[in-house]
Amino acid sequence: MNTTLRHDWTPEEISEIYNSPLLELVFKAAEVHKAQNNFGEVQVSSLLSIKTGGCPEDCAYCPQAARYHTDTEVQALLKTEEVVETAKRAKAAGASRMCLGAAWREVRDNRDFDRVLDMVKEVTRLDMEVCCTLGMLSESQAQKLADAGLYAYNHNLDSSAEFYETIITTRTYDDRLQTLEHVRNANITVCSGGIIGMGEYLEDRYGMLQTLANMPQHPDSVPINALVPVKGTPLENQERVSIWDMVRMIATARIMMPKTVIRLSAGRNEMTMPEQALCFMAGANSIFAGDKLLTTPNPTFDTDMQMFETLGLKTREPFKERRQGGHEGSKAQREKMADLV
Repeated sequence: MNTTLRHDWTPEEISEIYNSPLLELVFKAAEVHKAQNNFGEVQVSSLLSIKTGGCPEDCAYCPQAARYHTDTEVQALLKTEEVVETAKRAKAAGASRMCLGAAWREVRDNRDFDRVLDMVKEVTRLDMEVCCTLGMLSESQAQKLADAGLYAYNHNLDSSAEFYETIITTRTYDDRLQTLEHVRNANITVCSGGIIGMGEYLEDRYGMLQTLANMPQHPDSVPINALVPVKGTPLENQERVSIWDMVRMIATARIMMPKTVIRLSAGRNEMTMPEQALCFMAGANSIFAGDKLLTTPNPTFDTDMQMFETLGLKTREPFKERRQGGHEGSKAQREKMADLV
């Protein structure tokens, strides 16, 4: 099997993969997955909203936008102690990564950012990978996060550049790509994916995958989210995407980005265990566990651990790539690893 990493995918090639017979597509993706990764090993992450609501952006899918009238309550930045205690519980339940999300348009150099840096340092000390999603970053801010020990930064593209303009007007696609460049330059691993089911065309799904896979270096993690329509947002009446759409996206992403961690993200709460099993077969090897994804429902840790036992899945240990000589990490991260080993 040809396992050469490619960065020159065309829309026609992506369409051919995505639209191939479903079982053939899943079989091929499973072959790629088994050849490139530890088949049956799944990264378990926990996602915590450290600052909720009041966001000035107009992302049409998001209940945290201040301009929409949803049931989401505005919450100030959590205390570091609360975040650490939540991380400890998540680790005890089986998570190896803690993801911290703040409803900001962009990071500002102020006391709140200093507190986030403290959170990163403290959770990293628990031997957990830390990921942040805080909005746009400057080069210096990305470096500060790297020096604090941040392992990953999430900044989703959401969709294709063309469809993006119909769901978000308060920041550009290029803004997002620039933040990802700052993250990569700081030697923080990149987490970037998108959402399906927002009313996009299939070509928009191809376009998002093409942008991600044709980056000079594939994202280390690609979340595939199914839109969870929230009352009060412009997309509240969107029909949920089918499981087959999710399987096709995951399988296509796996074939295009063989070594990338593909995360089965939002929408899992509505999936049965057999449906999730098909997603794992198609190449998904990461999930968010815990009863809430920022503001929307999600399966509990206990439910997921029962599923893992039934399907014969095992959890992935933290910092695995770095322990095996993969991702180099920042100076602070390398020093942390030296302490651990």
